[in-house]
Amino acid sequence: MSTRALRRLKGKQRGQEALDLGDLTLGDSPEEQAEAEEEQLDTANVPPASNKKSSSRKAKKSKAQKNFSNIYELIGNAEAEGEKISPDEEAAKPDRNKSSDAGNNDNRDADKPDQKHEGESTKPVKKKKKKKKAKVTSEEGQETAADDNIDLLLENLEQSNGLSLQNDDSGVSDRRSVLHVEHRNLNPETELKRYFGARAVLGDQRPRQRNRQFHRSTWMTGPKDSWPRFSRPGISMTLLETKDGIHYFTFEHSRDYQQVQFKFLDAVESMDPNNIVALLQLNPYHIDSLLQLSDVCRIQEDQEMARDLIERALYSFECAFHPLFSLTSGTSRLDYLRPENRAFYLALYKHMMFLEKRGCPRTALEYCKLILSLDPDSDSLCMLLLIDFLAIRSREYQALLQLYQDWEEHRNLSQLPNFAFSTALCYFHLSQQDNVDPEESCRLRHKADQLLQNALIMFPGVLMPLLDLCTVQADATVTSHSFFGPKSQIGQLPALAELTGLYVGRTYTLWREAAVMLWLEETVKEVLRRADAKDPLVEDCQNKRKQRYQSAPRNIHRHVLLSEIKEATSTLPLEVTTQPVMGFDPLPPLDSVISYTRPARQRVGPSNESTFSLFFRSLLPNFNLQGAPRQEDDMEVARAGQELNQEVNRLMVAMRDMLANIRFQEPPREDNPYRDDEEWD
Repeated sequence: MSTRALRRLKGKQRGQEALDLGDLTLGDSPEEQAEAEEEQLDTANVPPASNKKSSSRKAKKSKAQKNFSNIYELIGNAEAEGEKISPDEEAAKPDRNKSSDAGNNDNRDADKPDQKHEGESTKPVKKKKKKKKAKVTSEEGQETAADDNIDLLLENLEQSNGLSLQNDDSGVSDRRSVLHVEHRNLNPETELKRYFGARAVLGDQRPRQRNRQFHRSTWMTGPKDSWPRFSRPGISMTLLETKDGIHYFTFEHSRDYQQVQFKFLDAVESMDPNNIVALLQLNPYHIDSLLQLSDVCRIQEDQEMARDLIERALYSFECAFHPLFSLTSGTSRLDYLRPENRAFYLALYKHMMFLEKRGCPRTALEYCKLILSLDPDSDSLCMLLLIDFLAIRSREYQALLQLYQDWEEHRNLSQLPNFAFSTALCYFHLSQQDNVDPEESCRLRHKADQLLQNALIMFPGVLMPLLDLCTVQADATVTSHSFFGPKSQIGQLPALAELTGLYVGRTYTLWREAAVMLWLEETVKEVLRRADAKDPLVEDCQNKRKQRYQSAPRNIHRHVLLSEIKEATSTLPLEVTTQPVMGFDPLPPLDSVISYTRPARQRVGPSNESTFSLFFRSLLPNFNLQGAPRQEDDMEVARAGQELNQEVNRLMVAMRDMLANIRFQEPPREDNPYRDDEEWD
């Protein structure tokens, strides 16, 4: 039965329905309705075998209509179908179809009531009627019902997840905003694409479909085709405890990995890098061997190979992560006191430095926050001495200022020279931005002036070394003044000199800009005026310098050794420079937590035993005719060697200071450079 006949039976005529925007957009066009009527007439005239084709065409048509209809129509259709079709009707549907098919073939010229009854019972007409009813119901209440359903779903989600999210954020609200790491920023290609575009970074690289190897998805580094085939090296991660929403993890070494570690220590003691290379050929993912060989390659100026070895170590670590270990949440902790965890810290640090040299300061900043989040209380690698430099280089001024505001109360960041100067530099750069209002720019500039004046008053020994590295000749009034003169540098305590040299040697490139140098010059003049006026802040800062900075903690010495900045390494104390420093574990903590120990090695050396005693030794390994060597002799030899090493180091330090203080006097300049050499005065 046609659609027009159904409308007449319902008492509806075309044009009597209320006009609605949904009728104009979602309703059938006259051409579509004519096609529908023709299809209904065809289905009534053709035999049942052809119904499949017509139903398939109608299915395609209804599918096309659904694609262009409102998204909420699906909800209305589902509700209408659920209300109209009951289980009893579904059970009686086959009988109705049989009777309707018979009546439809025999009595085609029956009355309208009979046509109505048969039309409701026939299958294709029933689908059309159901569709129309669903459409009418959706047009009347689709928006209200859908909005109510969506609002109800959102309320349920907020009730189920809102409380848990608030509880999680309340425990670490003061640190999450600072230590939160984003996965996409751990990939250096993200930053390179921002600078140069995706085409310049990726080029025409396309994944190979044939012989394609599927690897585990990682965030920090991805496997390369040039790497050896990955196999579990014997490292695993274990969850120790969970306290106040913080998860404490540790890496563990298997028995086989411990044996490889002992062989690595033997290779290091042999002082031959070839032994480490031979060990890596058998164990290509041994962490400490990769770290040590990376340092060797870097010293030999093979930067590409050194970076590749560090990435391989990080990939091996990431494949051993615990399922609950998160790089981005800031709630995962690793204790630096355990030797198994130190290699992960060092691999992250070395990878961060390679990224910074590669020109990816934003990615390096993300890794710096990651290292700091693993142990924010102890800060074993002193990331607070580096994070300000990376933040300014990546122009993350607001992030650095937020860190300073959040941690100043319990960490006293203003007592570090790098934060004292970097916060002032951040406010200055913010005041120079174009999108800042003039009033806001003046306020930021005034804040920057105040902070820089306080930094110069607190750390006057920073100015002259900074100007020397920037190749700027200071004014005579500055060099001759007692506040910034040589007296300010000579009277510095060792710990303060170490922090000052570290900051100047690392960040002097940030002060080379012309605008920054002019701002520094104006501020220095104001500081000299305050010093001459006997400002009480000057005397207060002088007393603070004398009381503090007596000795630097061990983690600062470790950071200076890893930084390899000559202005800072020359200020290290003798107790640090006289002991051997290993690249795979520089300056280990004195209270380390040892999980397994290296077995004692037999002493191998020249023997003065006679032939007779050697013969009995070959028969009886425990035979000793001369007795054991005296321990006192060994201690005396070791003490003498240590004293000799200390004397050599003192001599080297003295020679370094002497060479640093040598100043060559320039010859007097002649008034007439074109004078003949044969002329005599």
